[in-house]
Amino acid sequence: MANEQDMSSWTDLLHSSSKLLEQAAPSAQFPPLQRNLDQLEALSKKLKAKTLRTEAPSQSIAATRLLAREGINAEQLARDLKSFELKTTFEDVFPAEATSVEEYLQQVHEMAMVSAIQEAQKDNLRSFNDYMMKVLEEDWQKEKRDFLQSLSRISTLPRTNAVNTSTGAIRSGQIASVASSPQVSSGPSGMELATTANKPILERKASAYAEVVKSLNNARERGLQFKPATAFKSAYESLGIEASSGKSVNMQKIWHLVQTLMGENSTIHQNLSRKMSLVIGARRHLEWGHEKYIMDTIQSHPAQAALGGAVGNLQRIRAFLRIRLRDYGVLDFDAGDTRRQPPVDTTWQQIYFCLRTGYYDEARNVALTSRASQQFASLLTEWINAGGMVPAEIAAVASEECEKMLRMVDRVGRAAYDKKKLLLYAIVSGSRRQIDRLLRDLPTLFNTIEDFLWFKLSAVRDFHGETSSVVLNEGSVPYSLDDLQAYLNKFEPSYYTKNGKDPLVYPYVLLLSIQLLKAVLHLSKEVANEGYDIDAVHISIVLADHGVLSEVAGAGQKLGVMDAYAEISSIIRQYGSAHLRHGNLPVTLEYYAQAAAAVGGGELSWTGRGNVDQRRQRSLMLKQLLTELLLRDGGIYLLLGPRGIGEEGELVRFLNDINVRQQFLLEAARQCQETGLYDKSIEIQKRIGAFSVALDTINKCLSEAICALSRSKLDGESRTTGLIHSGNEILETYKYYPEVCSFEFLTNFLSLYLQQLISLQEREHVLEQETVLRQLEAILSVHKLARLGHYLDALREVAKIPFLPLDPRVPDVTLDAFQNLSPHVQACVPDFLKVALTCLDNVTDSDGSLRAMRAKIAQFLANNMNRNWPRDLYEKSYRSKRRPDLLPTMFSIDGDPWLAPDKLYHVLFCLFLTVFFSKLASLARYSFLRRHSVPVGSILSLAAGAAKEAADQFGFFPSAGASAKDAAADLLGVLIAAFALSISKTPDGSDSGQGQTRRVLPV
Repeated sequence: MANEQDMSSWTDLLHSSSKLLEQAAPSAQFPPLQRNLDQLEALSKKLKAKTLRTEAPSQSIAATRLLAREGINAEQLARDLKSFELKTTFEDVFPAEATSVEEYLQQVHEMAMVSAIQEAQKDNLRSFNDYMMKVLEEDWQKEKRDFLQSLSRISTLPRTNAVNTSTGAIRSGQIASVASSPQVSSGPSGMELATTANKPILERKASAYAEVVKSLNNARERGLQFKPATAFKSAYESLGIEASSGKSVNMQKIWHLVQTLMGENSTIHQNLSRKMSLVIGARRHLEWGHEKYIMDTIQSHPAQAALGGAVGNLQRIRAFLRIRLRDYGVLDFDAGDTRRQPPVDTTWQQIYFCLRTGYYDEARNVALTSRASQQFASLLTEWINAGGMVPAEIAAVASEECEKMLRMVDRVGRAAYDKKKLLLYAIVSGSRRQIDRLLRDLPTLFNTIEDFLWFKLSAVRDFHGETSSVVLNEGSVPYSLDDLQAYLNKFEPSYYTKNGKDPLVYPYVLLLSIQLLKAVLHLSKEVANEGYDIDAVHISIVLADHGVLSEVAGAGQKLGVMDAYAEISSIIRQYGSAHLRHGNLPVTLEYYAQAAAAVGGGELSWTGRGNVDQRRQRSLMLKQLLTELLLRDGGIYLLLGPRGIGEEGELVRFLNDINVRQQFLLEAARQCQETGLYDKSIEIQKRIGAFSVALDTINKCLSEAICALSRSKLDGESRTTGLIHSGNEILETYKYYPEVCSFEFLTNFLSLYLQQLISLQEREHVLEQETVLRQLEAILSVHKLARLGHYLDALREVAKIPFLPLDPRVPDVTLDAFQNLSPHVQACVPDFLKVALTCLDNVTDSDGSLRAMRAKIAQFLANNMNRNWPRDLYEKSYRSKRRPDLLPTMFSIDGDPWLAPDKLYHVLFCLFLTVFFSKLASLARYSFLRRHSVPVGSILSLAAGAAKEAADQFGFFPSAGASAKDAAADLLGVLIAAFALSISKTPDGSDSGQGQTRRVLPV
């Protein structure tokens, strides 16, 4: 039955669907789907099975329906039940029916105490953990900052590759040519290519400031207008350095102060002195700061300010007064009906705050429109128009009005005057007595040091000549800038900086009081690693460029030998030297130019409008600093360019005159020689066309290198090779120099200059130096052959040398031959002779030519005994094995042999002479000679032998010459003869022959 009902229901459903399908119009959005009954049945069963799997039980469905009927969200209730936790209550632990009230309260008290202690322990532990974590993070940040700073110390300043290593570095002893000069890289280094945000703050600051310095120098060279303080301030702001929290003064504020002091963002009266212009600039900076304070106050209290849509300056002051005087009642400018309640008179408040904020026109208008300030309006107008320098009579009127107000008291002894009114009259009067009395009677008049300094700066007068005498006659001394500086200097720097917590307050106060040099020196000695020393250098550049240091060094400033400009120049130079140590020569050049400009008076030094002393000091320092750069690696290429004497380099920016450049380069080359930088000296001399001087330097270096080579120094040979190559290169360049220069320089003046430079005298000098170079080459070739062990070849080269008399085949030359040699060649002669003697000792003499060469060397040494040559040279010559020795060597291996025909000849010769002279003495008339005939004959024989040795060409062996062994042979012959004669003597002194008659000879 049920099946039949189901089938009927399905039939009805199918019939209804068919009707709907027939009635439905075709739609493009829903395309028609055709299904047969079997498909529909299968899909329906599949859908029913899926529904049954996810279908909740009937009880759950009923519960959800019940909760929904009561307005309860079942899902939210399920989530709450999951996080539900059962806790015991006091009633569960302490049932009221089982305990008394006292016990219950005691238990509750104890439990509350325990809970409080536990909560306190948890809080303490949590606070301790938080504190330790905070300290740990601070320590970590400090260590991280210190580590990064230590890494960036090496590269705190932006680097550029001063020398392009791809062109090849200059080898030791080898002078690079013009083509191989070191290149100064103008592109950014690897660090500069990094992302700006990843750079250390100090490096980014230094890089930004360096760009401004470069722009400043370019503008000054071209005579263009440039505002350095504004540019440095913009560069600092571009870094995005946020102001330090809790510090009242940051570097951005100081840069704005410097900008205002220099008058770069405002116009100051032209008839005022430089000192008063600076005072007005400091005052305007304080007024700018107070304007920001007023706007911040209005924005913080918009309802009380009730500014509405008004945007005028006076409306802002009145809105500020509504906030400031909100507890005083209705103010006069807001009072609608003054008959009900008298409003508060704010005339003097409006005038003061208008002046304090820099709204001078509004202050004048308020004074003119108010009945209370009619008398003061004319005084204020004069003060505004004169820039604070009011006439003496105006100051006297204001001072007298101050005296009247100070004498006015009410019935109970309180002051019966408006404090702002007294303050304004004191400003106009500029009287030191009135100002000191006002501050003494009203010590709490100013809330901030800015308000105090603004009041003091507004009252400062710069009195000179007649003005001061008039004021003094009135019995009042004007308040001066020195008075303000002396008062501020009474306090230690720690008083202003709060023991270092706010480090920039003290230099800020110094700048506001126009103690400019003192402020810069304080900033330059900063030790907090905040980069204030970098800011100090560039503040110094601004001050020096504007030339404001000569008059405002500061109260009691003691500079000693150096003046303010020299101090500033020293600071800039030291900063440039830091770039130089990192190899950044282009940036160093810009700062060195500023250092020289600072000592020359700033902007005036670029145009030559300074005084004579300043121009002289700038020229001296500029040349000194340029020379320092020139002596560095890459300095020649930077200043002189790839060729020429600076026309294509940076030197022409600072030395326009070619004669001045030439003189500067000559002096720089001389300094290079004095410091031993011969390579750079030669390169500079080549650039200016001083070829003979360059060759002389090369010859000097070559002479020293040859001496070093003879002493077995390792780098001697490589250095000599490079020097000879450089000398030949200079000679080749000199050969084509006139033709090259004629294409490079076209002006008549330079042509005449080159004609004078390449004159006949210069050509003669070059030829002389070329001769010296060739002589040194000849000496060097002998040294090289001797070092290689080719002694015979070395001796052949020695014999070929034309400038020394050592060839045994050539007769002796005059003594002037050595005198005419160059000092560089003369310095090499002693070592050269040592090498020659060494070669002679190591070669066998086969034909006697080596003995003759020894004789030549000995004669050469004898002719030059007056020279301070090494002693070992003479000893080596005396002890040589194949020459007449003065210090005999009795033993030899391959020298003059003992067993030789000439030695037998010497023995027989002296033996015969001894016998002959002894016989003659025995026949003498005198008995003394007869008794001592043998000694007399021996002495006469030795004398004859010595005479024979002295005559070098005497005897049968003239080529042997004199030697110690020949003298020994002579002595041997004498001894043999004396021994034989002594044996043949009778005891009475007569001969032992019998029957011999004695004939006495007349002697």
